[in-house]
Amino acid sequence: MTRWMWGAVASALATVAAVGSATAQRSVTPPPVASTRATRTILFIGNSFTFGANSPVRNWRADTVTDLNGARYGGVPALFKAFTLQAGLDYQVSLEVQGGRTLGFHYEKRRRLFDRAWDVVVLQEYSTLDPDRPGDPRAYINDVARLSRLFARANPQVQIQLTATWSRADQVYRTPGGPWSNKPITLMALDLRAAADRARAVNPLVTGVLPVGQAWNRAFTTGVADPNPYDGVNYGQIDLWSFDQYHASTAGYYLEALVVFGRVTGLDPTTLGPGEQAADTLGLSREQASALQRIARDQLAAG
Repeated sequence: MTRWMWGAVASALATVAAVGSATAQRSVTPPPVASTRATRTILFIGNSFTFGANSPVRNWRADTVTDLNGARYGGVPALFKAFTLQAGLDYQVSLEVQGGRTLGFHYEKRRRLFDRAWDVVVLQEYSTLDPDRPGDPRAYINDVARLSRLFARANPQVQIQLTATWSRADQVYRTPGGPWSNKPITLMALDLRAAADRARAVNPLVTGVLPVGQAWNRAFTTGVADPNPYDGVNYGQIDLWSFDQYHASTAGYYLEALVVFGRVTGLDPTTLGPGEQAADTLGLSREQASALQRIARDQLAAG
């Protein structure tokens, strides 16, 4: 055999060996492992405190959540969705909201939109409980019972969380004769928490209470947030209210969403870190994001 023929044979053998090696490597490489984590569904029912009125949060990333009324709100549900994505979780987030309305309104007028199975439901009542009788929890307790039964019929394992919201500065500092007028700014939030606890106590279908108002109180008492916006906001402190001293600012809604995220997922809100993406896009500093995450973590730990 000539030298040229030996070279051709050697080249052919080398080609066969290379192809065989590549084929063998492909055959032993394990396929990607498919995620076995099922998508969880969560529904937010509430009002302007849920959809983020008076702030950029209102329509923020509305395309990432499903507004059952078609109003294209993002709000706290969109913040929750952003947090879960960053945490590697899969939640399908929906909201059914109407400004200035009680839970009774949603049950009476809107339940056809949400009468189905959900994994988690977050219920947010009107800010003073009863618009006509501020502080009276009776209608709230009854409406929580009606909604809880509705959701449990569709999914007996549903987790129902009640949002106990924040003190309104206008009710404390600018509403003479009101139930919280000239009282400590922390009291209204504590009264709303007590009402939520009562609603949970008489409704065993309720899973828990989200201590949003108490997180605000913690932000006041630790110096993270200013407790009285009417006398100016102290340097270095956060204003949790919006311009009407009633609704929340971006920071206030951010803190609300952190509490929901921590309680529903069981994750420490501080794991989102100072570079958390929603805070960055909404104009909160890294220091503010970290401080609010710590407040949420500590309040959830305290209950």
